Amino acid sequence: MEQKGLTGIYFCDDFNGKSDAIDTAELMAYAENNPDAAVTWSPSRLPITDPEAIAAKIKEFKLERMVIAGDMPGMVKPVFARAMAAAGNDPGDIILAGFREYGAVSGADTDRAKGVIACALKGVTFGMAAVPEETDVNQDTVIIGAGIAGIQAALEIADSGRKVYLIEKTGTIGGHMAMFDKTFPTLDCAACILTPKMVEIGQHPNIELMSYCEVSGVSGKPGNFKVKILKKARRVNLSTCIGCGNCAEKCPGRAPSEFDAGISTRRAIYIPFPQAVPNKYLIDADSCLYVKNGKCGVCVKNCPVENCINLDEKDETVEVTAGNIIVATGFQVFDAKKVERFGYGQHANVLTSLEFERVVNAAGPTAGEIYLRTLDKKGNYVFPKVGTAPESVALIHCVGSRDENYHKYCSRVCCMYSLKLAHLIKEKLPSAKVSEYYIDMRAFGKGYEEFYERIKSEGVNIIQGRTAKVEGNNGKLLLRSEDMIEDKLIEEEVDMVILAVGLEPRQDAAEIAKMLGISQTEEGWFREADSKFDPVNTFSGGITIAGVCQGPKDIPDTVAQGSAAAARALQSQIKGKIRGNIKDIPLQKIEARAKELSTLEEAKK
Repeated sequence: MEQKGLTGIYFCDDFNGKSDAIDTAELMAYAENNPDAAVTWSPSRLPITDPEAIAAKIKEFKLERMVIAGDMPGMVKPVFARAMAAAGNDPGDIILAGFREYGAVSGADTDRAKGVIACALKGVTFGMAAVPEETDVNQDTVIIGAGIAGIQAALEIADSGRKVYLIEKTGTIGGHMAMFDKTFPTLDCAACILTPKMVEIGQHPNIELMSYCEVSGVSGKPGNFKVKILKKARRVNLSTCIGCGNCAEKCPGRAPSEFDAGISTRRAIYIPFPQAVPNKYLIDADSCLYVKNGKCGVCVKNCPVENCINLDEKDETVEVTAGNIIVATGFQVFDAKKVERFGYGQHANVLTSLEFERVVNAAGPTAGEIYLRTLDKKGNYVFPKVGTAPESVALIHCVGSRDENYHKYCSRVCCMYSLKLAHLIKEKLPSAKVSEYYIDMRAFGKGYEEFYERIKSEGVNIIQGRTAKVEGNNGKLLLRSEDMIEDKLIEEEVDMVILAVGLEPRQDAAEIAKMLGISQTEEGWFREADSKFDPVNTFSGGITIAGVCQGPKDIPDTVAQGSAAAARALQSQIKGKIRGNIKDIPLQKIEARAKELSTLEEAKK
């Protein structure tokens, strides 16, 4: 091969054969025709098992620099560092061209991957060369999702004097945090922290709260989005409802309570929880007898406000215009029924961590008292108002996380919230035996390691080892596990088992991603522009992400990311200009900009 420069390029991944993957052959052909590349190699042409052989090739082609291209090129960089040193070169002259880092993950992103290669060959970062043109920006912002991330972002923007449309698909804002009893590691009351912010959202003159609504379509361009919003029929007038509760007292319709994680029931006409914002009733069409068969109307008869309830109200669609969209749609918890060996759904007192959060919460179905679940007359598992307290409880970590069969990733919060639940059990049931079964303790945040040490000192048994099975045993639960420290198999008979379920993307995440033109990771989380330096922006201009929809994180990190997303929106609003889509920049423009910024040509002179 004719030598065309002093830079070699090594492709450490071969995507060919994978469905909807980047075309490796096309990338290699692009690199071979690039005048800045002296030689290109793939794993089949140059195995990385022998650094000395690589060093010989570097000497043969008189290379001064190496570009390693692929999904995660940093994984093979140490091999090339040794090879460069052996060839008498500076290992610092290795440039990484990570496709995944810049959102190039599918066949449609092949041109973007070429742009990453072109920038690397010029010694320029892709982010410096791939700069979209700017356009005027509308001063309003749409925020999708009103959990703690969406709430934080909305308040930050609204306090600057700008309009915010806060869209929440459920009947109240607050998200999962509103369901929690305490927050780790300070054990502050979750509601005490959250509800003042919820009230502020409801009263803020610059925030238009649109609860029980969903985004149904997005058109337009960065700086001028047209957002279609489906306003689901509440069937209760927000302006005239006084929240007296007369309607719910006689309502015959029943459904599992979403706020209580399904461990209690609610009426068909309901307020999600006492501190809900808006604190108004709404009707669930799926459980309302009138909506289903036209034979009821008890709520209308008992409502003291004339024409407040309209059982025949229909959904409607409205459209708003905004310059920025912040996505804060949150997460869902892993379905513990998928791990059959733990007996969830088979044994009454095998609970998920979210269910137990509602049990231990003073506003929960048992008023915060911990009782064993029993069968009612209809054969349903229920928590009695007064019952028998468990004498022994086991908490099993990593249910659905760090598991090749379900989710390979760590959900980050499970270790800490399990320790928190263990503390709450010991606080309410001091004589109860509490055991934690964990794989690795990941106390990663500020004050978390100290919290772990505190829980150990409270008499909680901390056992490292994978749990194999939970099965019934004469009215109790028999847990089979291992103790890695003592190097033995163990069995423990307990009254209650709590499964620390992991976090996963919402079921509608793919639909939202397609609607907004943003990409997802293999696990389904929304993909950020740069995991290190730009964790809230996406490759679609004007669209940012915040909170757990981007990946598992705790409350402090979620709040910080909500503020960061708000800062991105405010940055464009203050400037009056916003950048377009990185994904729409032509390859030729990226190449030209990289050449303009490159210092390698000057270095040659």
